[in-house]
Amino acid sequence: MHPGYPQQPPQQIDNNMTMSIVAIFLFWPLAIPALINASKVNPLVQQGNYAAAQAAAAESKKWSKWALIVGLAWYAIALVCCLLGGLGSLMSADTTV
Repeated sequence: MHPGYPQQPPQQIDNNMTMSIVAIFLFWPLAIPALINASKVNPLVQQGNYAAAQAAAAESKKWSKWALIVGLAWYAIALVCCLLGGLGSLMSADTTV
């Protein structure tokens, strides 16, 4: 390190904001911490606190993934239940007249 020269920032840190916003539509309770952590990344980079920015990005990614997994599983279970319920009603329909 040479005195007087600014420290070079590491490669750009992805704040995972897009994935957090998508996660809001699938399972919002887990997506809220993802959005909060994603919104912390850019200010921390501007302050030069790259370690904290990287940690916030990792937390955002973790919460977003969990929200996506739980949300997609929830929709899949709901779809299967609706299909099975519809098939059950078709099978038990009284066809005698």
